[in-house]
Amino acid sequence: MADPRVHPAAAADETPPPPSSVSSAATTPNHSGEHPTPPNPQPSKPIPPPSTYVVQFPREQILRYPPPENASKYQNLTRRKNNRSCCRRCCCYTLCLLLLLVISAAVSAGVLYLVFRFKSPRYAVTNIAISGMNLTSAAPISPGFDVTIRVENPNGKVGIDYLRGSVVGVFYNNVNLRDGILPAFYQPRRNVTVLETALRGSDVVLGGTVRRSLRSAQSQRRVPFVVRVRAPVKIKVGSIKTWEITFRVNCDVVVDALSRTAGIVSQDCDYSVRLW
Repeated sequence: MADPRVHPAAAADETPPPPSSVSSAATTPNHSGEHPTPPNPQPSKPIPPPSTYVVQFPREQILRYPPPENASKYQNLTRRKNNRSCCRRCCCYTLCLLLLLVISAAVSAGVLYLVFRFKSPRYAVTNIAISGMNLTSAAPISPGFDVTIRVENPNGKVGIDYLRGSVVGVFYNNVNLRDGILPAFYQPRRNVTVLETALRGSDVVLGGTVRRSLRSAQSQRRVPFVVRVRAPVKIKVGSIKTWEITFRVNCDVVVDALSRTAGIVSQDCDYSVRLW
């Protein structure tokens, strides 16, 4: 029995493609009997190097957006700059305020002087009684001074209000022998007030040099003392009072003895004002 399957046509029915010149040349020998060398293949194109790009950022953007590894440093520097700026502003404001206060005080003093012709008060020590100045031994002394001070206000339109806290002291060669206080009082215009204050010291230690100097001055009947007064006051013009200012008075007083009957040989009082 015959095979019923259908077989494809033989390959000879198909026309084979013509051989290429390369293959023909490779397979066909030349006249010398040697196979020719195949031609060199065409060289491939060289690969260009990778391109380099330069990216430029504005300086502001670099400072504003630091890299992550420098973010903490940038924050610390920014915080320090902010703190310094705050401190500088506070110092500037404080200096400006102080300058404004000084200018205001100077302007007020100038107006007070020009409008009301303010005259300085006059001070004088009219009497000083001394006790307890025992210079014969090296033991501590307990000196006493009864000081009488004459205060004159020569102004015709200005009153002076002496506040609490006035201090008076007696010194010899910068040695404080005793401090005391002055009473608070109001002194009207063109007025003279006499103040008496008692100063009592205790256990005042004098060095050998000071003792010898006091004995020498007593023998010459010229013992120099310094009476210092510091008084807080307010100047009153009509119903208006100024802020608190300070009067400072230094009186160089020379007495003829260290006793209660001591007489004043000479004196010279210096006066100054502290506006704040």
